[in-house]
Parts: sequence; structure tokens; C-alpha cells
Amino acid sequence: MNDERSANAIDRKIGQRVRTRRLEIGMSQERLAELLGVTFQQVQKYEKGVNRIAASRLHDISNALDLPPARFFENLIGGRTAGVAETRQDFVDDVLATPEGAQLMQLFASIKSIKVRRRIIELVRALAEEASDSKRS
Repeated sequence: MNDERSANAIDRKIGQRVRTRRLEIGMSQERLAELLGVTFQQVQKYEKGVNRIAASRLHDISNALDLPPARFFENLIGGRTAGVAETRQDFVDDVLATPEGAQLMQLFASIKSIKVRRRIIELVRALAEEASDSKRS
């Protein structure tokens, strides 16, 4: 039986976006929990999409993360039964939701030299191709 109130793909995507923004601004789960008046475990559940985020709580989260509530819903496609369509932006959001992805973006953004940035792209492309080739072997 499908519980109407249980979390779905959109809830998980919104949770990922909360996590991405929190990491982007360098805020810990503990700090966000403190600002919201909940435990850090509750923040974990929101970010994993285990617990749905009520509208009033999303408003509080958006204030704590200094992001308009509408940004959590941008480009979401899907519904309760259809799931969420995976767009290229979804993949980017998924990567940024990881600590490594957020750290990589932060470090990359700190590099001012266009030449160095291009070399990093070339390096990452070569590593990705090598990883892809080794999977086929």
C-alpha cells in the first residue's frame, strides 16, 4: 500500500538541493539544525528525502540558507507516480550534493587562471575516459 504522506522522488530531490546549498555555503548539519530548532538527525532525514519538508519548514530552511524557496523547485518535472525526470542539471545537482563535488567546485572556483582551469578540465576528461575504458576491459 502506498502511503500518500510518504516521501517521493520530488521530496528526495528537494532534500538534495537543501544539502547542496548547505555545503555550498559551508554550513554544517549541526548549524542548520540549530537554526531550525531541530536535531541534526532531522536535517539528515530532510536531506536524504526520508522525511518530507513541510512548507513552513522549507520557508525556515530557505531563510537559514539564504535562498528563495522557489529555487528548491526549479526545473522539477514529475509527479507522485512518475518520479523525477533526470536532466543534465539533475546530474550536476547530484554531484554537488556530495562533499567531494562541493569541495571540487569550491576549489575550482578559487582558480583565477583560465589556462589552469582548462588544464584541469583536460585532466578530468582524460581521467573519466580512462575510467570508462577500464570498465569495458
